[in-house]
Amino acid sequence: MTPTNGTGTHGAVLQDTEPEDGSAVVELRNAGKAYGNIRALHGVNLTVRPGQVTCVLGDNGAGKSTLIKIISGLHQHTEGEFLVDNTPVRFTTPRDALDKGIATVYQDLATVPLMPVWRNFFLGSEMTRGPWPLRRLDIEKMKKTADHELREMGIVLDDLEQPIGTLSGGQRQCVAIARAVYFGARVLILDEPTAALGVKQSGVVLKYIAAARDRGLGVIFITHNPHHAYMVGDHFSVLRLGTMELSASREQVSLEELTNHMAGGTELAALKHELAQVRGVDVEELPEEEDLTAPVATAPEGSA
Repeated sequence: MTPTNGTGTHGAVLQDTEPEDGSAVVELRNAGKAYGNIRALHGVNLTVRPGQVTCVLGDNGAGKSTLIKIISGLHQHTEGEFLVDNTPVRFTTPRDALDKGIATVYQDLATVPLMPVWRNFFLGSEMTRGPWPLRRLDIEKMKKTADHELREMGIVLDDLEQPIGTLSGGQRQCVAIARAVYFGARVLILDEPTAALGVKQSGVVLKYIAAARDRGLGVIFITHNPHHAYMVGDHFSVLRLGTMELSASREQVSLEELTNHMAGGTELAALKHELAQVRGVDVEELPEEEDLTAPVATAPEGSA
């Protein structure tokens, strides 16, 4: 693969590699979305490969939600290309995305808190037995299948009859991930799965994100936390005001550089002289503007 360098809209260096033919499950090429005169997303390039975690970071209003909606079939892109298995697509409904193996786990998880775990696992896709009109739910098979699939992901629950609302936030996220894997997801989009969780529960979710990657899924991890992203990510894309601020593989960017781009370090550097006028504020450790706009170092070929 040949490295290609470009410059982002806000002066950041986009240093990435060309995708190998046939390797990408989902790919966006200069994709964008406009709502009338409002351009929510513009010139976004994103490649999702099997067995990799692609982290999409950005602050509120950066365009992460719009990106999710395009890939999951809720909205259609208005510019650029959207490809699945190297074939241009234009989804009209989320069902179109599911049919292509693209599943989305939103923050609300789409679960019914008072229903048992096994029932939520098959919610909307229940197993049945018997001929019509005597067809009925195959409860035992659903329980056994749910238990098996959860254990395959390393999730062991003592009682699948307990309401899913009694599980911790991290456990509910993990059940949703296992459900998507079971129903044939090839690409798993996770919308801020650790946003409302504590440190320990966030670690649980990150563990199962890595487990999904190890099972060969392409994972799109949407987050505003660069530390969580760097723990499991293979590639990092930072959105800012609807454009790509940074696109780099793990070997090309450090956690510090990722954090600076995520935090809008260029603006912070520009305000350094103003902050220096405020009594009690130590600006010595703040980065200089040229440090944040310098090219991201590229790892030498063959490095791990």
